Amino acid sequence: MLLSLVLHTYSMRYVLPAAVMMGTAPTYVLAWGAWRLLSAVLPARFYREVDDRLYTIYQSMVLFFFENYTGVQVIIYGDLPKNKENVIYLSNHQCTVDWIIADMLAIRQNALGHVRYVLKDGLKWLPLYGWYFSQHGGVYVKRSANFNEKEMRAKLRAQMKAETPMYLVIFPEGTRYNPEIPKVIADSQSFAEKEGLAILKHVLTPRVKATHVAVDTMKDYLDAVYDVTVAYEGTVDHKGQRKLAPSMTEFLCKECPRVHIFIDRIELKDIPEEQIYMRRWLHERFEIKDKLLIEFYDAKDSKRRNKFPGKSVHSKLSLKKTLPSLLFLGGLTASMLLTESGRKLYVKTWIYGTLIGCLWVSIKP
Repeated sequence: MLLSLVLHTYSMRYVLPAAVMMGTAPTYVLAWGAWRLLSAVLPARFYREVDDRLYTIYQSMVLFFFENYTGVQVIIYGDLPKNKENVIYLSNHQCTVDWIIADMLAIRQNALGHVRYVLKDGLKWLPLYGWYFSQHGGVYVKRSANFNEKEMRAKLRAQMKAETPMYLVIFPEGTRYNPEIPKVIADSQSFAEKEGLAILKHVLTPRVKATHVAVDTMKDYLDAVYDVTVAYEGTVDHKGQRKLAPSMTEFLCKECPRVHIFIDRIELKDIPEEQIYMRRWLHERFEIKDKLLIEFYDAKDSKRRNKFPGKSVHSKLSLKKTLPSLLFLGGLTASMLLTESGRKLYVKTWIYGTLIGCLWVSIKP
């Protein structure tokens, strides 16, 4: 019985973080909505500046839980510039925590508010979040033949016209690498073989459309492309076989001791412009990722496993970067919930905010 209680308590470690992150969402949306109305008569750049600041506050609170609360060690390899830049961020994709990794790097460049995502179209229906991500400059895309290049270009051009700082996150694989679904991996490898491309072991064959549209549309606006490779420790079983990467819940339960992040900063001049050549270039970048991950997971020398080659830095995030945001949003939400009128407003925000958001994304890309 005692053991069951201990296990239950351990599994509940994610409840507090989840309750706070989800619970403060209506408060955040109300604050953002108020600013959106007030800024309607102001130049677009004023709205963007405050929107980015608000986004920084919320995501800093998120990082309090994913870094400070979990105590995870963030190991960074390669060259992460100290200064903020307009970039496209390309990464391998294996779990939902990958979205948080982009935030981890951005906050270290003081660019957290500039993070925008290229997202699967289905995510636009997420209550409150789906609508807001679009408002913050995110781009929803459909796969394969349903991919709407015109819509994506239009959205990116609008962001450029408004001089929006850009930290655009793209996962070119299009779906997560999941060793528990071998058919997806086999299909990806089969496609690569059919196309005469190198067969990849620890990543899926990347899709080029979103990357090409983003680079081609913003080539005169960007400073660089960040090619990022992520590996989570503890994702190999006792037989040496790769396991599923941690979900957000598992991560918040402190099941990942260290995250390894390899960054390669690429100049725009080194990226081919035509899609057919960019496709080959992108696949070559994923070949490099695959080699890094083979070294990380499969190196014959045990001393070389669970690390990427080269120099690394253990990057610890200061509480000064995250705790004030937690206290601010938590306090604002608590004060709202202390009054009957505040509780009613809170509930109505969840209900009507979700309905309005779903209506909005259904008629506007």
